[in-house]
Amino acid sequence: MTIGVHLEEFHGLPVLDFPDAGSHDELPDPASVAWRVSCPTYCDPEDERWGPAFERFLKTVDTSRVRALVVGGWEDAYDTSSAPAVAAIAGASDRLTALEAVFLGDMTFEDCEISWIVQSDVTPLLAAYPGLREFGVRGGNHLAFPSLVHPGLETLVVESGGLGAEVVRGIAGSELPALERIELWLGTDEYGGDSSPADLAPLLSGEGFPALRSLGLCNSVIEDLLAAAVASAPVVARLDRLDLSMGVLTDEGAAALLDGQPLTHLRELDLEHHYLSEAMAERLTAALAPHGVRVVLDDPQEPEDDGDGDVWRYVSTGE
Repeated sequence: MTIGVHLEEFHGLPVLDFPDAGSHDELPDPASVAWRVSCPTYCDPEDERWGPAFERFLKTVDTSRVRALVVGGWEDAYDTSSAPAVAAIAGASDRLTALEAVFLGDMTFEDCEISWIVQSDVTPLLAAYPGLREFGVRGGNHLAFPSLVHPGLETLVVESGGLGAEVVRGIAGSELPALERIELWLGTDEYGGDSSPADLAPLLSGEGFPALRSLGLCNSVIEDLLAAAVASAPVVARLDRLDLSMGVLTDEGAAALLDGQPLTHLRELDLEHHYLSEAMAERLTAALAPHGVRVVLDDPQEPEDDGDGDVWRYVSTGE
């Protein structure tokens, strides 16, 4: 699967593309939408670049009322990092005084494949906005996330085809006392996803995340190992939702979940895009559904046999 549509909603608000230069469209109340500032990733000479578009946004919109900002594409995103955008947004903190949410890299496969997006150290954004409640980023290439302390962040989503171990350790080692939801797309080693369950240890212990209620460890080639890790992870006892979707989850990982700590307190267990047998899927449903747990088992996959004795299983989003 590839990402084929831009965000339509973010932070509970409809996403609105900031109009092109020369537009005479009437603008809505700045607090009523999530503003998407973007430029073509494959720029023609006459195309406005992201930096000037953002400067025009700051001059055009009442930035004291902007609650949510979506960074779409920037010029040559497959070759040029997000660092200038990160610096520009961080530098506008005295103007974006109501900002609660940022998403960095809202690009489809037509703009730039997820594993081609060149990211950067994104933590200056969080440092500049201690009141930020939601942060999302797409693309793991050159992404950096050194450990930090942030008092207000409630939602953190990192979408990638491969998330490096150093990034995972930085996130897991952060102190995010208000964080209620985290979703990490860990990906495959082919695209830089070289983390292991050990890298997630501080997160799974729950010590730095006392408010966590929704844990997503998604899109991973090591989904069975992750399932085994969460089966005994202290943080699971306080979760409402556990998400192990989009990855290579087999009967081995599902059995570990069933043999581990009780999951009957969950509101939802999301295993969409899985490699479970029908029998195992029925076991999971029989064990949890009577307790009111919604078990999501949509999009079952079949392994591919290449005819030479090798069997292949794929995560949902890689390229």
